[in-house]
Amino acid sequence: ERSVRLRGWYELMMENKEELARIITAENGKPLKEAQGEILYSASFLEWFAEEARRVYGDVIPASANDRRILVLKQPVGVAAIITPWNFPSAMITRKVGAALAAGCTVVVKPAEDTPLSALALGELANQAGIPAGVYNVVPCSRQQTAAVGEVLCTDPLVAKISFTGSTATGKILLKHAAGTVKRVSMELGGHAPFIVFDSANVDRAVAGALASKYRNSGQTCVCTNRFLVQKGIHDKFVEKFAKAIERELHVGSGFDAKTTQGPLINEKAVEKVERHINDAVSQGASIVTGGKRHSLGKNFFEPTLLSNVTTKMLCTQEETFGPLAPVIKFETEAEAIAIANAANVGLAGYFYSQDPAQIWRVAEQLEVGMVGVNEGIVSSVESPFGGVKQSGLGREGSKYGIDEYLEIKYVCFGGL
Repeated sequence: ERSVRLRGWYELMMENKEELARIITAENGKPLKEAQGEILYSASFLEWFAEEARRVYGDVIPASANDRRILVLKQPVGVAAIITPWNFPSAMITRKVGAALAAGCTVVVKPAEDTPLSALALGELANQAGIPAGVYNVVPCSRQQTAAVGEVLCTDPLVAKISFTGSTATGKILLKHAAGTVKRVSMELGGHAPFIVFDSANVDRAVAGALASKYRNSGQTCVCTNRFLVQKGIHDKFVEKFAKAIERELHVGSGFDAKTTQGPLINEKAVEKVERHINDAVSQGASIVTGGKRHSLGKNFFEPTLLSNVTTKMLCTQEETFGPLAPVIKFETEAEAIAIANAANVGLAGYFYSQDPAQIWRVAEQLEVGMVGVNEGIVSSVESPFGGVKQSGLGREGSKYGIDEYLEIKYVCFGGL
C-alpha cells in the first residue's frame, strides 16, 4: 500500500512539474531550467522508494542450537523529523521523506525559512495521492523561530529520528539536542570539495566539468567545487580556457529568463561572504581573472568569478564560499594535491580529472570524501548513495542504502522447538 501511494505522489509531481519548478525559482532564484531539473530529480526519489518499499528484506540466520531459530526483522524507527535547506527545497525533502514513508515512518518536515512553499506544495500533492492525514506534516517557521522549532524536534521523546541537511555548525547543535534522547540521526553537512586537474587530463573535458560543478545554482550547492587544484604543466591552459568558458556560457539574470544560467544568491549575507573571500584573496596576492564584483542587475546578483595565484592560506580555500567563486591553486605533485585536498575537516564530494588508470585508482581511494567524481563534474543520482565523511555528516541518502536510515533491526530468537 505504501508503494502504491508513493507511486501516486510521484505521478502527481510529474503532472505538476512546471508549477512546482516555478515555485522553486520564485522562492530561491534558481534558473527555471535548473528548477525543472530539480523537480525531475525530486520526483525520482518518490519513484525509487516506492519500489524499495517492497524490498525491505529480513533474514534467517543458522542457529547454534537445534531447538531454536534466529530471525531478523526490519521495522520502521517511528516519527522522523526532517530539516531541510533552501538550495534544493524540493529534492532534499523527497530524498528523505520517500525513504521514511517507504519504511513505514511518519514525518514532520521543517523546511528552510527562505523556501517553505515547495514543502507545502508537496503536501498538497501528498493529500491528492491519498497519503493519510498526519503522515506527511509540514511546520514552516520564521527565521527568528527556527532555532526553537529545531530544538523541539530534536528533543521531543516522540521523535525517533532526525534527518538534517545544512551547515556543519547547525548540524553539531542538532546532534547535541538529539543526544539527550539518543535519537537516530542522519546528517548531510557542509562540504569543501576539491577539483583536481592532473597533467594527463583532457583539459576541455575538465573545463566543462569545472563549469558544471562550480556554477550550478550559482555555486550554492553542498557538492559544488570550492577549491580547484591544477597541476603545473597544464595550469595556464586550464585557467585560460576556464575563463573563456565562464564568459561565453554563463549568463546572470532573473531565473525566469530562458537564457539565464546564474540567478541571484539567496540573500545579502551570501553576497557579503563572496565579497569577503575575494577581498581577502586579492589582499594576499590572488589575481581576478574574470568577474570579481556584484552584478549591475541588483544587490543579490554576483558576477561568476575566477581567481588565480591562490594559496591555501586564503579564506576561500579554508571555508566553503557557497557562491560563484572559483579559486585556482597550482600544484606540482600528486602527493601534494592529495595532501591539500585532505587537509579539510569535512569531506562530502571530491572531483578529479586524469587519464592515467593507475593514478585514477590511487586518487579515488585516497581522497577523504564520501563521493568521488572521476572525469565527471556532476555525481548525484537517485541510484547512488549520497553522503560524506569526517565532519560532512553521518549516514547515506538515496540508493538501496537510503531506506536503512529509517529502519530498526530486531533480532527474534525463537526457542523451544
